[in-house]
Amino acid sequence: MVCMVSRQGRQLQRYSKSGSRLVVGCIPYKYNPGDGGGEDLDKSMEVLVISSPKGNGLLFPKGGWETDETIKEAALREALEEAGVQGNVQRKLGKWKYRSRSYDAVHEGIMFPLDVTEELGDWPEMHTRERKWVSTHQRTESLDSR
Repeated sequence: MVCMVSRQGRQLQRYSKSGSRLVVGCIPYKYNPGDGGGEDLDKSMEVLVISSPKGNGLLFPKGGWETDETIKEAALREALEEAGVQGNVQRKLGKWKYRSRSYDAVHEGIMFPLDVTEELGDWPEMHTRERKWVSTHQRTESLDSR
């Protein structure tokens, strides 16, 4: 059973030694073997992007890492709450720092790939976000043509 309410508040939020809020996210992906025969990964891989609730484009699920969960549990929770997907979190892709648009603060983010095993019909933020599967091959071609 899936909890249909997103976590709110910052009471359990983790912060780095320098005082930055720790944010965890994932890049949900899946393979479609029918596209490219499964031999060309660029043609058969898709990633899931979600809309920002503020309408500022498409992004990957991410959010605060809380003290009562592991880093991988946080990535899974964000994918479920924001994108309505479940799967297997894999090894860390990397870290980045960014300035918050809402607060005068710098956040530290950590991203993971998420091999999607289930796409839910109902999820906590389904009324505030849209999700869209995007081919990595098509996205790369559109960048090359600029």
